[in-house]
Amino acid sequence: MTDIVGTVQAQSPRSRNGFPFRGLLFLGLAVLVVVADQITKRVMEDRLRPQRSIPVIDDILRLTYVENRGAAFGLLQDQTTFFVLVGIIVVGVIAASYRYLPRSGFMLHLALGLQLGGAIGNLIDRVRQGYVVDFVDFGYRADWWPVFNVADSAIVVGVALLAFNALTPNPAADHSAAAGDASR
Repeated sequence: MTDIVGTVQAQSPRSRNGFPFRGLLFLGLAVLVVVADQITKRVMEDRLRPQRSIPVIDDILRLTYVENRGAAFGLLQDQTTFFVLVGIIVVGVIAASYRYLPRSGFMLHLALGLQLGGAIGNLIDRVRQGYVVDFVDFGYRADWWPVFNVADSAIVVGVALLAFNALTPNPAADHSAAAGDASR
């Protein structure tokens, strides 16, 4: 009986911090990114394809229709099969790493949800039509910067949050390590 009670008590904190909040944040954000990405791409296809480019803020910000058959900055053009395989691997790695990560903070789940949603959004385009639709363009003032989309933005923000999370000390981990040292 004590073993059962001890097991239930040991699992209670984990279930409070387990799937419901973490999973909803991770999966909900990924779904939100995919939906926003796919809707904006379809709207831009319908509205921009005939015109190709329209200014939003002078020539600083434009909406420009681009069928991206490569990676950022025009690298590896017409390598659809390669990018589909890479996309599948990336989605698998994010899902697997999420599953096996120790329980951790909000920012990590946010970062992984953004990355997963972005990877799936671009993967859908590559499988469906052989290219990714990009449309956000910083105009002539940033000719060196590629045209991008919602999925690309989510991936970049997710990577930045992941880097920030990795470089920022975790006070909870420091506290539990100190508590472990004190009990010895």
